[in-house]
Amino acid sequence: MNIRRFLPWIIVIGLVVIIGFWVIGVMNTGLRKDQAVNKEWGNVNTAYQRRNDLIGNLVNTVKGAADFEKSTLTAVIEARAKATSVTIDPANVTPEQLAAFNSAQSGVSSSLSRLLVSVEQYPDLKANQNFLKLQDELASTENQILTARTRFNEVVQDYNSYVLAMPQSMFLGKYKEKPYFKAVEGADKPVEVKF
Repeated sequence: MNIRRFLPWIIVIGLVVIIGFWVIGVMNTGLRKDQAVNKEWGNVNTAYQRRNDLIGNLVNTVKGAADFEKSTLTAVIEARAKATSVTIDPANVTPEQLAAFNSAQSGVSSSLSRLLVSVEQYPDLKANQNFLKLQDELASTENQILTARTRFNEVVQDYNSYVLAMPQSMFLGKYKEKPYFKAVEGADKPVEVKF
């Protein structure tokens, strides 16, 4: 048996096997990176859900102040309802969907800020231990949201860098570029606080 005669076939088969394993590795890495984006999106949603839960408690605590401004409470409740109605599938997220989600969440932040500013006029409410605890929890939750959004953007960058680079992009056609969280329009301007 002459091995030299089969050597070209052995080399070709070896190269096919090596390339096959490499392609499988590329596809598995793409899948892992896609799952990492989905996980971080879940963390973002969890942080926003925590804020929404706290807002409900905060609104109920503030309602206890008999003559509190009803329009401010209504604005917070409506913004919260709007924000919870916007849902996104992280596997198929588009920049427009993310912008709509971000806009709804900024509406919550804005109405919540107005609520907290108007609370300054109610010394009994400001001294309420439940209110103070909820206010601290809310500040902590806003930090968690910032952290979750930052981590989401980091894994999106890692994912996009991998699936859009050559030669992986030739094998990962089903994995599309994912958008980043961006600041809401006007976030670059200083906030005007009026008392």
